[in-house]
Amino acid sequence: MKLLDFLLANHVPLNVKNYKVHLASHAPDGDSPLQAFLNGRFQEWQEAQTKRNFPREHVISLIQLSERDRGLFAGVYKVLDHEWNESIKRFVYNTELLDGQKDWIGRVIVQHHRTARQPYLNGALDGGPFAVCAIREQRMSIEEFPGFNWTCVPYVKLKTIVGQDVVSWRSPLSKVKGIYLITDMFTGKQYVGKADGQSGIWQRWCSYVTFGHGGNKELRELLCSNPPEYLEHFQFSILEIADLQTSDLEIDARESHWKEVLRTREHGYNSN
Repeated sequence: MKLLDFLLANHVPLNVKNYKVHLASHAPDGDSPLQAFLNGRFQEWQEAQTKRNFPREHVISLIQLSERDRGLFAGVYKVLDHEWNESIKRFVYNTELLDGQKDWIGRVIVQHHRTARQPYLNGALDGGPFAVCAIREQRMSIEEFPGFNWTCVPYVKLKTIVGQDVVSWRSPLSKVKGIYLITDMFTGKQYVGKADGQSGIWQRWCSYVTFGHGGNKELRELLCSNPPEYLEHFQFSILEIADLQTSDLEIDARESHWKEVLRTREHGYNSN
């Protein structure tokens, strides 16, 4: 089935006489559209353009996958207006996601034959060479939880994981207490923390996404003296895990041990 027919069958109010198809790919000097999608900011990524690339009413967005002629369906957007932003040297569009498609975004894989490098194509009345070739069981999202021994996640990705409530991460992390490490990738300083609540490491890391500092005095002071974007320097990893029945005294002792090992009282963000 052609993508256009699929969208119309699902009552997406697309103007078939006035639309563009955007084949979003990774520009040499820009961010990856797939990473932007996984981080929940594809619409924002697409709205910043070097030229007036969206002169039509609607835009069908496809994100190029590793296979050259396959794209991930990222939505149909209505173009409202645009303006030149001098600070970023881009035309910034204001777009709106059309109704009737949220269940398909990130799930529909589209096959197309790309004969040229042009990423902005005028939409054809008959749908052109774009056909639905697969539908994923679940929306494409952040990669699966790699295991406690291999967890090393930057703040931006952790924010997406928590925001999307990714089950493969939430389930294991909420079943263990433990000791974790936050590394400031800008300064190299580290902070050793503990998770001893009944929802384990997951609950503790959620607090960092919500508040940034997790209640820690040194991290709070650090973030207060820097712009909000400073959080993006933080990287989270796990030093050790423990059963949810482990006593608070034992967790405290293990936290103190790791502070000694990594010398985070003298050279990091731990003050006690």
